[in-house]
Amino acid sequence: MDPLISRRALNRATLERQLLLRRTDRPVVEVVEHLGGLQAQTPHTWYTGLWNRIAGFRAADASAMLESRELVRIALQRSTIHLVSARDCLAMRPLVQVVTERMTRTTFGRRLAGVDLDELAAAGRALLAERPMTFAELGRALAGRWPDSDPHALGQGVRWLVPLVQVPPRGLWGRSGPVAHAPADVWLATGAGVAPMTPAELVRRHLQAFGPATVRDVQTWSGLTRLGEVVEAMDLVRFRDEDGRTYYDLPGAPRPDADVPAPVRLMYDFDNLFLSHADRSRVITEAGAAALRGFMGTNVMPRLILVDGFTAGHWTVTRARGTTTLGIHPWEPIADLEAVEEEGRRLLEFLAPGGRHEVSVLDGPSRT
Repeated sequence: MDPLISRRALNRATLERQLLLRRTDRPVVEVVEHLGGLQAQTPHTWYTGLWNRIAGFRAADASAMLESRELVRIALQRSTIHLVSARDCLAMRPLVQVVTERMTRTTFGRRLAGVDLDELAAAGRALLAERPMTFAELGRALAGRWPDSDPHALGQGVRWLVPLVQVPPRGLWGRSGPVAHAPADVWLATGAGVAPMTPAELVRRHLQAFGPATVRDVQTWSGLTRLGEVVEAMDLVRFRDEDGRTYYDLPGAPRPDADVPAPVRLMYDFDNLFLSHADRSRVITEAGAAALRGFMGTNVMPRLILVDGFTAGHWTVTRARGTTTLGIHPWEPIADLEAVEEEGRRLLEFLAPGGRHEVSVLDGPSRT
């Protein structure tokens, strides 16, 4: 029988893979690749995700890597925008292309009826190769060729058919710009020698960053389906939880003791830690799940606080009269509130260096 793994042991293993038990001194690009990318549909909050994981992280360094094209933001897992290395952009997109296809067909398929998709891809790529465009600009340009089709659907069709990166200044630290796109191979001026990632390689990347994991976990993270046969054919170790579910992991992967201390972390709103498992109880408590349901329908993804490795509340930032305030919103009593406040002050130094700062407990139970 497979050995038993507890929820707390899953928590500590995942935090170790996520570089959240201690900050690393590994280079930014190496960390981004290790994590399989960071979800990054917001222009800037993902910088906090790297700050949480890299000792002495400087936002300007990652921003410069977007400008130098070492890093890019592109639709990948779950067809959401991810920050990835140039190499992972070219290797991963062919494999997860089917996810974007499935989601685009579901939403825009009828509005693209009668449009030759090969022609659409060629026309869209040619336009974006000349200069980056927003989808609104691209749709208007394509409407001249397909006047009876919805311009928005035409633009989204190109997003599905052609790998597109969001180009700077969008996403640069302290700056912003239009959501403009360029073909990935044109933007990176490369592609030769980068082989498409195989399903087994993608599974390994997930286990490297999020394991141990079930087949459903890998599928939740990637958006791909039918990975059971892929996982079963791999040389992996197996565990089971109290409910009898089977978890897979890489042989020799770090699995710390369940009692290893976990420091306070103030996570950003779309951190993949909370989005990459079918069962998220390894990091989200029952009280946390109830609190998150309260955000449903608000179009707001809260920024979660981890205490002892599990969700304990969320945090907010406001700016008024020259002061930046980090608000702590506990969902349940927090025993070591001082540690949360100290981490909040460190985060404020990163988010608003040199300014006036304040940390406040704004609502909810504060401490045991």
